[in-house]
Amino acid sequence: MKEGLSTRCVHAGEPHDPHGSPHAPIYTTTTFKFPSTAALLDVVEGRKAGALYTRYGLNPTIQALEEKLAAVEGAEAALAFASGMAAESALFLTHGRKGIVCLGDAYGGTLELLASQLPQLGIPAYLLLGSELDRLPAILRQGVGMVFFETPTNPTLELFDVAEIADLAHPHGALVTVDNTFASPVNQNPLALGADFVVHSATKYLGGHSDLTAGALMGSKNLVMPVCGWRKNLGQTIAPEIAAQLARSLRTLTVRVERQNETAMKIARAMQAHAGVARVLYPGLPDFPGHDLARRQMKGYGGMLTIEVRGDGAVASRVADALKLFALAPSLGGVESLVTQPCTTTHHGLTPEERARRGITDAMLRLSVGLEDADDLIADLEQALA
Repeated sequence: MKEGLSTRCVHAGEPHDPHGSPHAPIYTTTTFKFPSTAALLDVVEGRKAGALYTRYGLNPTIQALEEKLAAVEGAEAALAFASGMAAESALFLTHGRKGIVCLGDAYGGTLELLASQLPQLGIPAYLLLGSELDRLPAILRQGVGMVFFETPTNPTLELFDVAEIADLAHPHGALVTVDNTFASPVNQNPLALGADFVVHSATKYLGGHSDLTAGALMGSKNLVMPVCGWRKNLGQTIAPEIAAQLARSLRTLTVRVERQNETAMKIARAMQAHAGVARVLYPGLPDFPGHDLARRQMKGYGGMLTIEVRGDGAVASRVADALKLFALAPSLGGVESLVTQPCTTTHHGLTPEERARRGITDAMLRLSVGLEDADDLIADLEQALA
């Protein structure tokens, strides 16, 4: 019988320790010795698992984390990276060289990588809005290698049907990658829905305490392992100390995210009833455009929501500045609640016209809900709106 997610978060990847530690020790050493040349070659040539050299990822602390990451996402294999962008770039260079289609909004660094940097290497990228999904079959017929998307997206929380897109992509030989950062494995399992890869900015919900930077890639072993060479030679491997910190955070993932789901729903309902708020974007609300898909595809609706205040960007800025419990800061997924105005941070690099095309208004505020009491967070929003 497959163990539950909370059990896997706690116990997966924790090797037997001769001293009785319940957690994998931190091996800060860069290199590991062998009793013989034959034993060394067994590891170098892949006949046996073992430690060899930390930059390669062949470090016991990193390997223990990767076993836990794979178990948490229900994958055969996982690789840990120094950041989410490191995971994406290594993946794109390995499996996306025939071209990459990006659906909907994505993290600004991802859009820059796809639109500006990969084309310099001869890798074509196609950026489609969610409303342009009907263009995907024609692009797939050109032989692109990968379809990439976030679901929910940043900051409008737009949803994409993972199974539907996998059914479109696979007959053309294209691999499907889902950025599962916003949802986390607690709320959504893209691999079970037909995706080939899941990527995470582990800095966010997987880390959960705003005290580490990391990334993760999960999928089948035969697809994930070829990415190792790019990670190794681009120097993208996670540090052992950060790997241990991330493993620590994963042990509390379910309790954190379940609480954030509950609080975000309460805030969304309160903001929907507030006269100073023009619109609330949250997948858990019945009138959200993707609510029916969220009910089918997700187990929970997440700790992220976006409100659009009545007024312009200056009004939204004043509301953000007046908040006391919500810290004005980028990033998300931590135990503390954060607020950011997308036009000033995550999507500041886009022109006003492009933001408008993507439905991102200056009056939007993106909220990352932490572990504070829901009533206190609602009161903070109400006093700021007033």
